[in-house]
Amino acid sequence: MRAFFVALALAGFALVGPAAAQTPVVTVSEPWVRATVAQQQATGAFMRLSASQNARLVAASSPVAGLTEIHEMTVVNDVMRMRAIAGLDLPAAQAVELRPGGYHVMLMQLRQPLNAGERVAITLVFEDANRQRFSQTIEAPVRPLGAAAAGAHGHGGHGQGAHGAHGQGHGAHAAPGGHGHGHAPAAPAAPQRP
Repeated sequence: MRAFFVALALAGFALVGPAAAQTPVVTVSEPWVRATVAQQQATGAFMRLSASQNARLVAASSPVAGLTEIHEMTVVNDVMRMRAIAGLDLPAAQAVELRPGGYHVMLMQLRQPLNAGERVAITLVFEDANRQRFSQTIEAPVRPLGAAAAGAHGHGGHGQGAHGAHGQGHGAHAAPGGHGHGHAPAAPAAPQRP
């Protein structure tokens, strides 16, 4: 009887062992967070995600934010609209960009202003093909509001956020009609590995 339980335990380990070894590896490169001004309650975090196997970004958190969501921006009738999404698919071996004007991690209910040069810890929660969750914490540098990327374009003017004419930031976040977005910074950050 004892041999039966040992065999059962080994069989269980054999089933769990390979599954655990197959947890996807998600590489996070060039993460950054847009700087804020006093009283601004929200900002975006941007990065490139590459998964070794199919995975999904399903949540995020940060000590600087009371609420963190994954967002998507789209243009509908020439108006930029932003909405929270349940998750973002990360196809195996394909880079997925989180950038201004597209997908991003939204940091809301900020507990403090975020100044250029600071670093922000962000925990990203992923889900593999078997719906098993795993997380990874990164540190993203805060980049100045006015830094612009070559070839980047602003989206200010559609439902202006907290920075009005500058088209920077996400503003109050309550308006369903969209939020202003500014220019994306140019200089890539060094890739971060957990």
